[in-house]
Amino acid sequence: MLFLISPAKSLDYDTPPQTAAHTQPLFKRQSAALIDVLKTQTASQISSLMKLSDALAGLNVGRYQAWSPKFTAKNSKQAVLAFNGDVYGGLQAKTLGEKQLAWAQQHVCILSGLYGVLRPLDWMQPYRLEMGTALPTPQGKNLYQFWASHIASYLNERAAADTSPVIVNLASEEYFKAVDLKALKPRVVSCVFEEFKNGTYKIISFNAKRARGLMVRYAIENKIGSVKKLQSFDAEGYRFDPAVSAPDRLVFRRKQSA
Repeated sequence: MLFLISPAKSLDYDTPPQTAAHTQPLFKRQSAALIDVLKTQTASQISSLMKLSDALAGLNVGRYQAWSPKFTAKNSKQAVLAFNGDVYGGLQAKTLGEKQLAWAQQHVCILSGLYGVLRPLDWMQPYRLEMGTALPTPQGKNLYQFWASHIASYLNERAAADTSPVIVNLASEEYFKAVDLKALKPRVVSCVFEEFKNGTYKIISFNAKRARGLMVRYAIENKIGSVKKLQSFDAEGYRFDPAVSAPDRLVFRRKQSA
């Protein structure tokens, strides 16, 4: 079973990692090709392309120029410890032990506009490149065309070791669109998190993002290996609701935030 999550815009390269364990990113050649394209862009062009402030555009132009094909402890950090957004607030990877990180390394994949797919312990250099960015490359007009079948092929390879392969989609729509579903072989199960508000259940973006991280944390702590066991997830007041769920769409609801 593989759990897919999105990256985060916020990064933490100040907090020292609690582990020295690391791996090299899988798609360094493709990442370097994207960096070559990004290096041709001015701060003004990056600002327009990514809808960033001048300050953020300048910061990321500097990151692209500093990016190196050699990943080291000085210029990189393990991906799951570097990302610092809402999903990662729920995951709390900085409190995971060595064995838990090792389990996550085998069962969690982070989708990325620059790196394609990152394993939790893959070294990552700081960047900003969302999957939905319309960055023209020789492969096409956007990153979906650039990554094309790369991501699905890798997920197929990872899932092939399982007798009943399942991918648990906890990624945003923007990132999951990068997975070529026609080429993908494993079964896909999506998890939906809803809140009761104004008399009805609905998805609240911030809460849903945090819940995705909580689900990954739950899977890591309990070494979840089946869809059935996912249904026992109950962090921060969520409960599985079979009445509104389907075999490949698990809905978790709560009346109020914990």
